[in-house]
Amino acid sequence: MTTQPADKSAAKAERRQFQRRKYRGKLEMEWGSIVLTGDVRDVAPGGLFVDLVPPLWVGAAFRARLMVNPVLLLDCTVVRVEPGKGMGVTFALVKESGKAQLEMLLESLPPV
Repeated sequence: MTTQPADKSAAKAERRQFQRRKYRGKLEMEWGSIVLTGDVRDVAPGGLFVDLVPPLWVGAAFRARLMVNPVLLLDCTVVRVEPGKGMGVTFALVKESGKAQLEMLLESLPPV
């Protein structure tokens, strides 16, 4: 007898706290003394997926700038890696003033 869910995608969806939104934009990551640029594929209130090859590793922490107007500063941590594609990260806003801007951005985007 198996204890695995019949539909693995349903089990994955249950882990998410918030619905993701489709978003295509740039993210600049401060990594040591260099700046890496990745493409953001989707965003949620506390996380996003960044297309970056090679990706950073699970647990890597970095400061990032989501390239919207005005720029949103984020403190990020990698929580998932998709080899050859990119990484899922959680984030916290560096400045509380960015909260309203993030909420407006999310409301303007279609769900994934």
